[in-house]
Amino acid sequence: MTATAEFRLETRLVHDGAMRSGFGETSEALFLTQGHVYETAEACEARFADSDPGFIYGRFSNPTVAMFEARMASLEGAEAARATASGMAAVTASILGQIRAGDHVVAARALFGSCRYVIEDLLPRFGVETTLVDGADASAWRAAMRPNTRTVFIESPANPSLSIVDIAAVADIAHEAGATLIVDNVFATPLWQSPLALGADCVVYSATKHIDGQGRCLGGVVLGSRDFIDGNVRTFLRQTGPALSPFNAWVLLKGLETFSLRVERQTHSAGIVADALAGHPKLARLLYCGRSDHPQAELIARQMRGGSSLIALECEGGKAGAFRFMNALRLVLISNNLGDAKSLVTHPATTTHQRFTPEERAAMDVPDGLVRLSIGLEHPDDLVADLVGALDAA
Repeated sequence: MTATAEFRLETRLVHDGAMRSGFGETSEALFLTQGHVYETAEACEARFADSDPGFIYGRFSNPTVAMFEARMASLEGAEAARATASGMAAVTASILGQIRAGDHVVAARALFGSCRYVIEDLLPRFGVETTLVDGADASAWRAAMRPNTRTVFIESPANPSLSIVDIAAVADIAHEAGATLIVDNVFATPLWQSPLALGADCVVYSATKHIDGQGRCLGGVVLGSRDFIDGNVRTFLRQTGPALSPFNAWVLLKGLETFSLRVERQTHSAGIVADALAGHPKLARLLYCGRSDHPQAELIARQMRGGSSLIALECEGGKAGAFRFMNALRLVLISNNLGDAKSLVTHPATTTHQRFTPEERAAMDVPDGLVRLSIGLEHPDDLVADLVGALDAA
């Protein structure tokens, strides 16, 4: 594999992890194979015993997937990475790989709907206790820790409220209790936030979002120290099977080549859009991590390097006002994805968070008028015209 540690990020995103076959191809090869063959039965035995580090079976590992894992580890500054079939597979594996019946998990209350399902509904089925806390309250984190607390899970910024958790502070609290910290870093992306450097033990991504960035395929990845990945994730993934397909890994490798260009442009445009929409009379609230009026701007300045591509808008008039705004858009598309080259808008209360009661959504800061806006690669002036026009029409 190519080792380019001495080079800058943009260079590593193009070259790291590359393995060339005997044909000397320029683009990374796509290895569409389920299994591999061995010269002898002894060689096969050695491969399964891990004394020979080669490939065995597509559910365990694959050359194209391995290239994606190596490049993601370089991007994140992690010792190791394991790819998964989706972002939620990465989240689930990072948690389930560590715990067993009788353990306790603590998580921030403000989470993506599927992440809340894993914490609140799935884990208790198997004898794992869970506690949800206000992610911004350090005293709540300390009070939630128990002798059997095994791991802590957070999103920062959270989906869709853009609320921030002090990663370093929660890492200290978790480690004092003998627990690990998992950070879902999808909204910030590895370009703008480095949870491992802030004390996290594990970082997870939905590679479906900014890493692919063009709405083509699903994927996920779990990153951490070699000990964390080999001790908690590797065997779990190998035996349960949420494997990333080689084709999707190849698409994601191509996405990484332009990752920094896209995310930098999207972040720049998001700042322009947020400034243009701030104070609009049809908006009850606007949140963007790149603006000084974000309620947690001081913390953002300490742990993030940029505001990323997501904006939260709370429309006047609740759900009806949000729907009028969304239906008046001509350029921005209504979709539940984010991090795409195309700008997308979502109404969380009726999509990603629709299964929660109004009281639960209020506690998660997901009111009926909230709209999640993901800024794409269109010209920012066109986006501003479309968004302002839709607000005016609403």
